[in-house]
Amino acid sequence: MKRILLFALMSVMTLGIYAGNTPSAKSVLDKTAALVGKKSGAQADFQIANAKIGNTSGTIAIKGNKFNARTPQATVWFNGKTQWTYMKNTDEVNVSTPTQAQQTQMNPLTFINLYKTGFTLSMKTVEGKYEVRMQAQNKSRSIQEMYIVIDPKTYAPTQVRMRQKDTWTTINIKNFKAAKQSDDVFTFNKKDFPTAEIVDLR
Repeated sequence: MKRILLFALMSVMTLGIYAGNTPSAKSVLDKTAALVGKKSGAQADFQIANAKIGNTSGTIAIKGNKFNARTPQATVWFNGKTQWTYMKNTDEVNVSTPTQAQQTQMNPLTFINLYKTGFTLSMKTVEGKYEVRMQAQNKSRSIQEMYIVIDPKTYAPTQVRMRQKDTWTTINIKNFKAAKQSDDVFTFNKKDFPTAEIVDLR
C-alpha cells in the first residue's frame, strides 16, 4: 500500500514538474509576437500552397501591421489601411481595403494581431517544435482555424496553416530575421510603374 501511495505521489510530482516546464500557448505566441512585431521591422522568405490559388513563393517585409510581399506573379503593398496589388501579367494595380482573411493570405504573420481576442488557444509539440492551434470562437469569422509552428529555440514562426470554410492554405516561412524597414516600402509608388493601369476596387 505504501509503495502504491509513494508511486502515486511521485507520478503527481513528475506531472507537476512537466507542466511547470511546458509554456502555455499564449506565452509562446506572446514571445513570437514580440519577435515578429519589432517596431523597426522584419523580413522573411515564404512559400504558399492553396488548392484554389495554387502555389507560389516570395519574400515579405513587415512593420507592425504593414507589409510588402513580392512573388514572381505579383507585388503587394499594404500601409495598414490600403492595399495595392500589382499583377505583372496584366500590368495592372488593384487598389483595395482588404479584409482580415485577405490580409492573412498575403501576410502569414498577421496572426500576431489575431490571437489575443476571439480565438481559443491550445498547443502541442510536434517534431521538436511548438504547434499552436487557434480556433475561432465565432463561427462567422472568416478564418475559423489556424496552426502556427514555432521554433522553440528562437520563437520564430516556421509555418502557418489556416482554414477558410473548407479550404486550407499552408505557408512555410524561412530565413526570418529582424531588419529595419522604411515606411516607403509599404506604399505603392506610381513613378515605379508608369505604364500600369490603376483599378480602384474600394
